[in-house]
Amino acid sequence: MNVQERFDRFVKDSKRVLKVSRKPDRNEYFEFAKITAIGILIIGVIGFAIYIIGALLGL
Repeated sequence: MNVQERFDRFVKDSKRVLKVSRKPDRNEYFEFAKITAIGILIIGVIGFAIYIIGALLGL
């Protein structure tokens, strides 16, 4: 497969993806934002717990 064929296939696949994709509605957007915020909070709590354990053990 040469470069031109690969490029043509990429353009064709990209057009197909853009046809079936859609913008999320308000509820979906807030659900994604909520899940992301919860994930960040969980990672922060885990990091803080590791920091506290390290401080208590004198590491």
